[in-house]
Amino acid sequence: MKRSPLAASILLALTASAASARAGAAPTALGFAEARAGQSLDGAWHVIVDPYDNGLLDYRNQPRPNGYFLDAPARDKTELVEYDFARAPTLKVPGDWNTQRPDLLYYEGTVWYERRFDAPARPGARQFVQFGAAAQRATVWLNGRRLGAHEGGFTPFAFEVTGQLRPRGNSLVVMVNNTRRPDALPAMNTDWWNYGGLTRGVRLIETPPVFVRNARIQCAKGDPRRITAVVEVDGAAPGTTVVVEIPELGARAALRTDAAGRAATSFGASPVLWSPEAPRLYEVAVSVGDDVVRDRVGFRTIETAGTQILLDGKPIFLRGISLHEEALGRGGRATSRADAEALLALAKQLGCNFVRLAHYPHGEEMTRAADRMGLLVWSEIPVYWTIAWNDPATLADARAQLGEEIARDANRASIILWSVGNETPVSDARTRFLRTLIADARAADPTRLLTAALEHHATGPAAERIDDPLGADLDVLGLNEYVGWYDGLPDKCDRLSWSAGYDKPIVVSEFGADAKAGLHGDALTRFSEEYQADLYLRQLAMLARVPAVRGMSPWILVDFRSPRRPLPGVQDGWNRKGLVANDGRKKKAFGVLRDAYRKMSAASR
Repeated sequence: MKRSPLAASILLALTASAASARAGAAPTALGFAEARAGQSLDGAWHVIVDPYDNGLLDYRNQPRPNGYFLDAPARDKTELVEYDFARAPTLKVPGDWNTQRPDLLYYEGTVWYERRFDAPARPGARQFVQFGAAAQRATVWLNGRRLGAHEGGFTPFAFEVTGQLRPRGNSLVVMVNNTRRPDALPAMNTDWWNYGGLTRGVRLIETPPVFVRNARIQCAKGDPRRITAVVEVDGAAPGTTVVVEIPELGARAALRTDAAGRAATSFGASPVLWSPEAPRLYEVAVSVGDDVVRDRVGFRTIETAGTQILLDGKPIFLRGISLHEEALGRGGRATSRADAEALLALAKQLGCNFVRLAHYPHGEEMTRAADRMGLLVWSEIPVYWTIAWNDPATLADARAQLGEEIARDANRASIILWSVGNETPVSDARTRFLRTLIADARAADPTRLLTAALEHHATGPAAERIDDPLGADLDVLGLNEYVGWYDGLPDKCDRLSWSAGYDKPIVVSEFGADAKAGLHGDALTRFSEEYQADLYLRQLAMLARVPAVRGMSPWILVDFRSPRRPLPGVQDGWNRKGLVANDGRKKKAFGVLRDAYRKMSAASR
């Protein structure tokens, strides 16, 4: 794919170190970040909006040695410097820039973020700067020195800054860019808002010289009485002892690191298994030398048998809903525990035991809230619609985002499904691409199920079939279908039959219809609450006739912003398929689905 010289220069500056980092096997983020010593760097950051990348490139499109990253205001009245972070406006971190400033609602480009902070010396400690996410790519400088770059707007990353901090007046500068690119993930065309900014928290983290970088503690595949532990230790010599403890279970295991700092074992235990009805969490402690980290972890198994999904060995029907990571009422990116709990509380009111977190990894607050609240989770990366299937760099990006997602959330019992794609058109290149991701996911986490939201095709006037070749590689067939909205009128549901080319469970990952809250009419009036409610009734009846359907996550819980939805007076830049309006009003279809889920729940007891 040919790029302009300007685009090539910017891309090189933004992704050079990210590409080199991805040549290694391990993501750079630190696990247990919030529980470690250090300090939050959240709050007001000074910003400069820079649509021409003037802070990085000169007027010949060459790198500037004295760019904004130096954070160097004029030393006296004679020096010519055309920026000054100290006098620039501020934006809140974490947060997107689009909803904090009206003039940036549609902005796509570069914004420079700057924050000054003190860092008193801690003898013998190592320091890291960790970002929860930067949408969509970021380059980071500390005190004028380039730390590196990261590609991918929804996963965490960190840089070690040991020996680079000053006791007072450190300057942290981040160049964040959300420009869409054909070779990026997501690519050029999405049905959600392209939020930009430091959308998740930033933290300065301190560790001992030898520390637990990450640890995965979970039930062995298919065995709820055996716990597996995989620990990554940073700075350890081969043979270093690592201890894993679950005090409430009286379980303790000692491991030894290999040459790569990795230690693995399994041991017997009898936990009360995590489930939506009883989301039991145990404190787990992992220690090496002076470093001790703790997490709250649930234990459960997830498998399939034919068309059944088995949670803890028992069949389960996934009563779900899809949702975007947008704050209820306020709009924009959800950024806090309260935001996550407000969204998931609505799902619980619906009677859900399952949520699909579309179309990218949601923040860690969301998955931890799902653990606490007893909601099973489908988590996915933004391999969405049509991307550059033949571009090796795009594949590398997807593999990195998938690896970072799994590394961050491997201890979340709520997550049962990793999804590798959404509505991707079938081709040989696409299928090879997604099969690479499937192989990566199985190698990284063999305990969870793999899925993708697949499309379908008609085999007759009243028959549809799922026969995507990727289905052979998946554990669960995701199905996006919009019968009654994009495909005919709602009564088409009454006569349609479904089949699949695989003896596997189907989760109907999307169906739905737009409705503006408060707009009323009869059941054939588009965009009315009555149309949406009638469609839900007919969809539920249709899907009840398909034995292989073992769950559903209709589209979607809450209305969300989308530039693809311009209809004046109705959409106004919002996708209106939510069961709840963005201001919190429940639509008629909310009650339809809630009543259906209550009946399903009662029947399963």
